[in-house]
Amino acid sequence: MKVRFNEDKQHVKLIQEGLAKKDGFCPCKLGKLPENKCMCEEFKEQIKDPNFEGYCHCRLYYKEK
Repeated sequence: MKVRFNEDKQHVKLIQEGLAKKDGFCPCKLGKLPENKCMCEEFKEQIKDPNFEGYCHCRLYYKEK
């Protein structure tokens, strides 16, 4: 299992700029809730699933099997 950044460098830059503006909270989710702090709880749960392979909600990270 490996978690990496999206291969699209421009997308990564855009999301990282959004994270900076929202104090580390996912720019793709509403509200500055603890579960939306990057790396969000939704993706942490997906990482735990051995059968999951894919992007997080904002497509910043990708989990490989």
